[in-house]
Order: sequence, then structure tokens, then C-alpha cells
Amino acid sequence: MNETAALPEALQKQPSPFNLPNQLTAARLVLGIVLFVLIEMAQWRWCTIVFAVAAFTDWLDGYLARKMNLGSTLGRNLDPLVDKVVICGAYIFLTAVPDSGLTPWIATVVVSRELIITGLRTFMENIGANFGADMLGKIKMTLQCAALFAVFVVFDLRNADQTLDPTLKQTRDILIWAMLAATAFSGLQYLWRAFALLRK
Repeated sequence: MNETAALPEALQKQPSPFNLPNQLTAARLVLGIVLFVLIEMAQWRWCTIVFAVAAFTDWLDGYLARKMNLGSTLGRNLDPLVDKVVICGAYIFLTAVPDSGLTPWIATVVVSRELIITGLRTFMENIGANFGADMLGKIKMTLQCAALFAVFVVFDLRNADQTLDPTLKQTRDILIWAMLAATAFSGLQYLWRAFALLRK
């Protein structure tokens, strides 16, 4: 008997789980682990470089999945999960670094939002509701990355020049607070969307 024919039709249509976009996603997870080690070692320039490469792979794997028609169930679930590990892990590690501009409660807001909305999205999609990312969610992700870049850059410049321009720290703090606001509001918006869909 042909084993392929015995598989459900939906599985037969799925691309290989080892396709290029999924490999890039897995590589981003490895880069995230490297990033956490670099934060512990206070290697801020390398933190900036590694995080930039990780952010680029986040864009590239989605682009290749669409371009090469390699979208898969594994990719749709693994990609946002790895994003959350990298982002949340970086915020958690940075709370232990003095004068990072980040505090445990800020990291708690970020991590809590991601965990709650991920669980909610899984539940909503399991009952057939369309619950993908919206514009505010994308703005939130952009600001989360921008705030991390700002933290790394300020630390790196301070190592190079102890008389750091105070406007750079102010810019970093503005990005952190903007990220926090977008994170909270996007979480509330997802909760409201879920409530409205469940009422229907």
C-alpha cells in the first residue's frame, strides 16, 4: 500500500517541514539564544548586530514562504512563537542590567500580553475565527524591536564615550514607553475582538 496515499489529503499538500523558511525560523531561535548570552556578557555592539540579523530573518522567512509558496501549518505556528521567545527573552535579560531603562514590571507587561494573546489566538482559530495580526499588532512588534535596538545602541555608545548625549537616552526612554503603550493597547484590542466574535 502506498504510504503517501494513506496520509490525510491536507498533510499531503503540506510542504516539507524542513523547507527554507522554517530553517530560517529555527536559525532565529539559535540567534536568540546567542543574543541572551551576549546580553549577559554586556557585548552591546554584538547584541545590536545579532538582533539585526534575527529581525532580518523574521522578514525573510515570511517573504520566502509567500514567494515560494512554502507556507505551512508548522511555519505559521513556529514563526510567531520564536519571535516571542526572542523578544520576551531579551526584555527579561535586560531588566537585570542597570540603567537599561527597563524594569521587571515592563517586562511582565510584554510577556503577559504575548502569552495571553497567543493562547487566545490559538483558541479562536481552533473554533474557526479569523484572528490574525492587525495593524496595531504590527506597530507593537516594530516598537518592541525599536526599543531593544535603542537600548543596545545607548549601551554601546556609552562604552565608547562616557559623555553620552542625554537626548539619546531620552529617545530610548520614549521608544520604551511608546512600545509599552502599543503592547498594552494591542492586547486590549485583541481581547475586545475576541469578545465581539464570541458574542456572535
